[in-house]
Amino acid sequence: MKYVRLGDLLLQSGDITPAQLEEALRLQQGSGERLGAVLQKHGFITEQQLINTLRDQLGVESVDLNSYAIPPEMARLLPQNLAKKHMAVPIRATPSQVWLAMADPLNFMAVEEVGAITRRRVVPVIAASAAVERAVRNLYSNQGAMQAIEAMQRDLRQYGGSAPAQSTPVDEDEAEAAPAIRLVNSIIDRACTEGASDIHMEPGEDGMIIRMRIDGALRAIIPVPQELQRSVISRTKIMARLDIAQKQIPQDGRANVTVRQESLDLRISTLPTIHGEKVVVRLLRKTPELTTPEGIGLTGDNRERFCRLVDNATEGAILIVGPTGSGKTSTLHAMIDRLKSEEVNLVSLEDPVEYRIDGLCQVQINEKTGLTFANALRSVFRQDPDIIAVGEIRDGETAEIAMRAAMTGHLVLSTIHTNNAVSSIDRLLDIGVEPYLIAGAVKGIVSQRLVRRVCPHCRTAYSPSPEERAALELPAGDSPFYRGTGCGECFGTGYRGRVGVFEILLIDPAIRRAIHSRSLKELEAAIAASDFHPILENCRQLVLNGVTSSEEVHRVLGGI
Repeated sequence: MKYVRLGDLLLQSGDITPAQLEEALRLQQGSGERLGAVLQKHGFITEQQLINTLRDQLGVESVDLNSYAIPPEMARLLPQNLAKKHMAVPIRATPSQVWLAMADPLNFMAVEEVGAITRRRVVPVIAASAAVERAVRNLYSNQGAMQAIEAMQRDLRQYGGSAPAQSTPVDEDEAEAAPAIRLVNSIIDRACTEGASDIHMEPGEDGMIIRMRIDGALRAIIPVPQELQRSVISRTKIMARLDIAQKQIPQDGRANVTVRQESLDLRISTLPTIHGEKVVVRLLRKTPELTTPEGIGLTGDNRERFCRLVDNATEGAILIVGPTGSGKTSTLHAMIDRLKSEEVNLVSLEDPVEYRIDGLCQVQINEKTGLTFANALRSVFRQDPDIIAVGEIRDGETAEIAMRAAMTGHLVLSTIHTNNAVSSIDRLLDIGVEPYLIAGAVKGIVSQRLVRRVCPHCRTAYSPSPEERAALELPAGDSPFYRGTGCGECFGTGYRGRVGVFEILLIDPAIRRAIHSRSLKELEAAIAASDFHPILENCRQLVLNGVTSSEEVHRVLGGI
């Protein structure tokens, strides 16, 4: 391949001007970055323009790694350290050639090194850098799992169709050598890489599928042969100190692991099914950012209201509301972290205790033994509490005790499963709490949802239709909206990561009077006259800022 400078290629294609090239070369000096990266970073070209230029001018093949299935055996062809060093991944091979996907096909050092290692002629193939990085990560992550599966299958053949017993704990050195443990470890490592919140080990008629919940959606990751299913489930149960001999009843446990120097709490739950036990592993990351208002997504006016509500509260009740999976627990812990100190006795009642927090007394609710939220609340009163955090208000008895505690000098924090701030008041009335208790106790209500972020790697601007603008209650205008086109970083969904959206209702005297009178019309009028901003306003700003999309807002708020 004849060497041609990238800047000259882009000048020939008309994608940049001489002035832009000169500026990019100036910015590149001393940065250690490649010219293409500098041009993209400063907005002179898009990655797709770079790919098109190199493909057309150099006659290099391009590949969309988002939809390309790389054979697992490619991981054996090229060592992982070399793939990571040059950010290049083999995608197919013959006895004499290997096709190497890379973001920079002009990286001749990579071509030469890969050729020397593989002893084959290297055919460069250009691909998006984010897709290459993800392909390298996934190929070698899957390699560990596949190698463990192969080792387990060899053991099955060696022991005449039954795997060697792994149903009792072994010491750590032996455990790390066991294929079942290597497989489970590689699954957990992959979940951390993908930012998954849950791992589902789902037995079926033909084998077990490992699925992971990423940004709220489940995605199939790797199949496990049926004959290995029992060993994988047994290893996972051993981690949580569950009874591996008991397969007919649900069990719950927890474990702590370290992945890439990060401590990770695992909540492990089993459920008997017709094809065997299903195991779900919840990954609980100890992320310091989630204990701050900014970390949970509170910005601008919402952050100011949140801080005012929490910092000024010495008694009364603060409620956090939203459906399952809307981030209420993270917000509750952000409040707890802001309020805990040596001067106060803070007690939390949780089911289950997800995060273990220094500086407060955490109580695990156990309804099987009679330790319900209501009973625990009664006992807590004899523990001289200043602040009580109730994981969830599930019934009228718990709600009434919590409201009475809030009216007798305690600060009560709790969550309720309702759609929005106003409906939480209806919910309390429906489960039998007297209006005067709600009006007297509740100081503020935080309602929230989680919306997916537009993937930054494939985000593009577009002109929204009048209907889209109307759905967000926006006037006609020329401000663009943003959506993701789908790439390797986001599984082709156009989204990567999530952020909280909020509405915060501060209870003022007019709203308190309306609650006391049980008049919905009066309550709506009092809220409209207050400094209350509906959750749609928060969503609207995120759409205009390109953080999320109008389609995502409609998906999340459609039922409100």
